[in-house]
Amino acid sequence: MQTTNPSSPSSTKRVLRWRVVDIVVASIIGVASGVVFLFWNIAYGPLSLPLAVTPGLSALLGGGWLFAGVLGGLIIRKPGAALFAELIAATVSALVGNQWGFSTLIWGLVQGLGAEIVFALFLYANYRLYVGLLAGLGAGLAMAFLDTTFTDYAVLDPAFKTVYYVCAAVSGIVIAGLLSWAAMRGLASAGALNRFSAGREGRRKAA
Repeated sequence: MQTTNPSSPSSTKRVLRWRVVDIVVASIIGVASGVVFLFWNIAYGPLSLPLAVTPGLSALLGGGWLFAGVLGGLIIRKPGAALFAELIAATVSALVGNQWGFSTLIWGLVQGLGAEIVFALFLYANYRLYVGLLAGLGAGLAMAFLDTTFTDYAVLDPAFKTVYYVCAAVSGIVIAGLLSWAAMRGLASAGALNRFSAGREGRRKAA
């Protein structure tokens, strides 16, 4: 009986091709994350007040807008998933209305790319915890770059920008990376991801 080598190019192509269920679930992740963004947009002001004692610490809250891409990438595990989910979430946030308007789409695009690049570097084949953390880091650094280059923060001194980058990186790793990976594992354990490799992998580890 002829078998297919999982490492062959044709097999890889099949694995990486998007299915209808991938598009649907990635869209659901994006829309649900966008709803979370709406609440985070409101909560950001009050939550950032205590952090104002040290300029740049407000970036610790940035992970609340970064997790969509990481979660989408960890669950869908296809090229473009992180970018797609983050951009959908940003679109929902912009359409409903927020204090940043449609510039939110630019941030969603670049932050999604920050996570997407990390998954691409691992050839969309490794979704261990450290990869999720690195994807969160990538999204956090992308956010810090935009915030310190294209907003009022651009004119502030290097010390502020250094603190901002470090805090954005920490927030990306912890909120976008760690919490998204934990959410993925939780959904897999609950059987919600049975049609995805993330769900099958979770069952193997639980066995």
